[in-house]
Amino acid sequence: MQILTSFVLAAFVAYVGAWYFGAIEGNFALLMLLATLVTGAFWIADRLVFARRRRAAADALAASAAARREELTRQGIRKVDGAEDADLEQARARILMQPWWLDWTAGLFPVIAIVFLLRSFLFEPFKIPSGSMIPTLLIGDLILVNKFTYGIRLPVANVKLTDGTPPARGDVMVFRYPPQPSMDYIKRVVGLPGDEVAYLNKRLTINGKPVETNAVPDFFEEDTMRYFKQWEEQLGTHKHRILIDEDRPAYVPGASNFEGRDLCRYTVEGVTCKVPAGQYFVMGDNRDNSLDSRYWGFVPDKNIVGRAFFIWMNFSNPLKRIGSFD
Repeated sequence: MQILTSFVLAAFVAYVGAWYFGAIEGNFALLMLLATLVTGAFWIADRLVFARRRRAAADALAASAAARREELTRQGIRKVDGAEDADLEQARARILMQPWWLDWTAGLFPVIAIVFLLRSFLFEPFKIPSGSMIPTLLIGDLILVNKFTYGIRLPVANVKLTDGTPPARGDVMVFRYPPQPSMDYIKRVVGLPGDEVAYLNKRLTINGKPVETNAVPDFFEEDTMRYFKQWEEQLGTHKHRILIDEDRPAYVPGASNFEGRDLCRYTVEGVTCKVPAGQYFVMGDNRDNSLDSRYWGFVPDKNIVGRAFFIWMNFSNPLKRIGSFD
């Protein structure tokens, strides 16, 4: 078993190392599932086989010591100190102790299982890698994503087990990036199935009705040392802020040939799309610095991961960034 355990641990280390150095495209959900299954198998084997063997060996040692004391007593030899009992207890403790190969597998199973269940079915942490959701979410924000609001899904396979509540207009949603599903993206839900979404001359219209916006003080972005026009927008029940870069053109350059592109019309003014059934149109709050549905198309329901709702840390600004957001 030591050789098998060494091989398993080496395989995990090799996978993580190859992922870290970019040799392969890693999948953390798959890694957690495999870790849970492997450590769970060792945990069960320990409970059913190895722990019983250790207890049997400890009981045999105790029985042997008792028999020896009985023989000494029969011969009239009395114990003169407690050193023998202390040595016996130490020997029993060593026998009952898990060997290293069970410590690194079965011993870790409860922690790994709890983490796996929490991040798969309740809440999953994410880190914001880009500025596409500024000013709502900043680069480096560590957020929590609710995994059950939109329905509980099987990990890795992402098959829906419960229906939950469908995404609402204005929700900040994490999803699997349609052109590359191994990547997770975060954007705001703008268009629901059946909606007609138009973003023309940097004005958002849904089903022919302009989305309500109000001008607010300009936003200063520290990374670029620039001020951007900032607006407060109302999408459904969500009131949030967006950024507009007046120096960027209104048209959408470089849109890919995505599935359902025939439902979109591109002009020099922007884009108009009819959202198909079972899919969503999403955009970043940093409207002129976001690769979103305008460029790569719609988000299928099967790609949804969960609803982002809470910032729990940003190491660049630890205290001011904690809290919920719209």
